[in-house]
Amino acid sequence: MNFGIEDSAEQGAFRDEVRAFLATAVPDNLEHAIDPVDMSYEQYQIRRALGRKLGAKGWLYPSMPVEYGGGDLSAEKVVILHDELSRVGLALPPYYDSGGKMAAPTILVWGTDEHKKRFLPPICRGEVRTWQLLSEPSAGSDLAGVKTTAVRDGDVYRVNGQKIFVGSSHGADYSWTIVVTDPKGERHKNLSWLMIPMNLPGITVQPMDLLATGGEAGSGSGVKNAVFFDDVRVPADHLVGGENNGWKVATTHLEVEHGGTGRLADRRVIYDFIEMCRDRRDGYAICDDAGARAEIVDLYIEAEITRLFALRNHWLAHTGQPRSYEGAQYSLRRKLSGLDMAEKMLRIAGPCVLTKDEKWGPLKGAIEYFQRDAITALHPGATTDIQKVVISRRLGIGGREKEKAGTLR
Repeated sequence: MNFGIEDSAEQGAFRDEVRAFLATAVPDNLEHAIDPVDMSYEQYQIRRALGRKLGAKGWLYPSMPVEYGGGDLSAEKVVILHDELSRVGLALPPYYDSGGKMAAPTILVWGTDEHKKRFLPPICRGEVRTWQLLSEPSAGSDLAGVKTTAVRDGDVYRVNGQKIFVGSSHGADYSWTIVVTDPKGERHKNLSWLMIPMNLPGITVQPMDLLATGGEAGSGSGVKNAVFFDDVRVPADHLVGGENNGWKVATTHLEVEHGGTGRLADRRVIYDFIEMCRDRRDGYAICDDAGARAEIVDLYIEAEITRLFALRNHWLAHTGQPRSYEGAQYSLRRKLSGLDMAEKMLRIAGPCVLTKDEKWGPLKGAIEYFQRDAITALHPGATTDIQKVVISRRLGIGGREKEKAGTLR
């Protein structure tokens, strides 16, 4: 009996269209660095060019409205698009654009018509790359405690402060940034969001040396950076969502960041690892061992449950269904299962998973990178403890009123 999900005629035709497009649009010289930090500037530009080709078809941000450069595709077609990109080893977008992924749906909800017309089309067409700037040395889990200030001075905001764990290799055009616009104001009522052009005077970007920089799903970032703002003058009309209204705006941003819209980029490395366990060397395969087989089955189940949580969230958000704790639930599951799967790999294949040695490191070092990434992935986009707090608030645990999920399109 076949339990697989089959495409309808329309879905099959769309899959064929995407596959044919990728066959010509993805260049032969596109490389897949195991560790994103190894991606060269030339390879980054190849991915940006592919992003513009996807953007021209409305496929770079396929859920966004057509009038702003998106594709406005159905939930099923968006899944197909991700499936076909994954088949050729790519995510959507094919380069790190975390700011765009979260700024665009947030601006769609909270921006003025002028903001939408100005900021969304360049993001959706792949003409700009955007970072998100939230965490600071003294504020990560406590996002409302950020210290970076943006004080109004005529027709500009003067921005001063520091953000950390930011962005990627090879720079960005914009930064989607939460700031304090009323330093003496009440907590949660003193914040705003700015779309800051990264070519303004007074901005310094300093790479950070970290264990790994992934954990955010999709295309890896390469390096993370500290970003310093020294009296940076940002045009006042780059403030989105209203002055001191930033905490409300953040509910949409955080809903997306926590997985409330689903993250369709799978952990392909898990499935590659399982296939590797079938490979025979000198007449022996890892899966010959009964204990290893049991662990491999658990590994597969872990990966599939996490993937299905993401698919569910994608469907809920895309079709306007009622939502509550599902985003944080998925994010918590993904973080904890990643660490659990990394430990399973170690038990299944042994210490070789801890090396990227050309001879001994499995899958050209991809498993070694996954081991590091599984640890650092516990932190980006809110820690596991914060995800539990969000779930508790959404369920109304502790006698409090149930918190609503962040507003989406």
